[in-house]
Amino acid sequence: MVKDFSYKFVRGDKIGIIGKNGVGKSTFLNIITQNLEPDSGSISIGETVKYGYYTQSGIKFDDNDRAIDIVKNISERIELGSNRVMSASQFLEYFMFTDKQQYSPVSKLSGGERRRLYLLTILMGNPNFLILDEPTNDLDIVTLNVLEEYLQSFKGCLLVVSHDRFFTDKVVDRIFAFKGDGVVKDFPGNYTQYKNQQEEEKELQQKEEKEKKKQPQEQIQPAVSSAKKAEKKPKLSFKERQEMMQLEKDLELFNVEKSTIETALNSGTLSNDELLMKANRIAELIDLLDTKEMRWLELSEMDS
Repeated sequence: MVKDFSYKFVRGDKIGIIGKNGVGKSTFLNIITQNLEPDSGSISIGETVKYGYYTQSGIKFDDNDRAIDIVKNISERIELGSNRVMSASQFLEYFMFTDKQQYSPVSKLSGGERRRLYLLTILMGNPNFLILDEPTNDLDIVTLNVLEEYLQSFKGCLLVVSHDRFFTDKVVDRIFAFKGDGVVKDFPGNYTQYKNQQEEEKELQQKEEKEKKKQPQEQIQPAVSSAKKAEKKPKLSFKERQEMMQLEKDLELFNVEKSTIETALNSGTLSNDELLMKANRIAELIDLLDTKEMRWLELSEMDS
């Protein structure tokens, strides 16, 4: 359910949808794709719109079919923009399907390979309005890196539902934040920029509330000592300040390492073992960055 919200999608829009579970994100997508009728309001779809909708429950293959045949049945080739064209086989290879995997029955593919093949069936349809519902929940790091590269050159409209800030930052430049109770905030910027603005607004609100609480106390007790005032505002201890400085160093180092690994993953020069090792490391780095960023924000708020 969405209240008092309207938006006109234009070619090239790349929008991330964020919000807690149960606030209407999937319902919104199903209304856009006309799988659900809106209770009120209307949706107008252009005659040339062609949807590609990746869902978490969309994998349906005949185990006896071969990957190459599944993709070729959709299209023999795909246009990637900038006059780049790939055949079905080349596109499968682009998404890391070997010749053997392409000509093997689906029953021989792993769960991760099946999800990757399902993604290809969506992309191979050459949609001009692509919707990805929580792709980071299903796809491995290496596949996501290839998908990021594809999306960065994608010329149509893109809607991505994801809780993964790092992935979203790379592929969108606008946010629809579902706040609950039908409220949707339209923010021009990526996920990190939105979160930073939210933190700034929260800090400003907390300061204003503190000022309001201080005013009546100052009228009744105008002679409060500076020592007591200082007690009311928590400051970082020496140990905490040292921790904050170390966190800043760690965040810088981990971000550099993450960028280096991403470059290597996209180089096409790594062996399968090296790909797996680096994919595992980048997953560790993402967890570390999340944990350390949260702790840095916590200390930063205490010091404000």
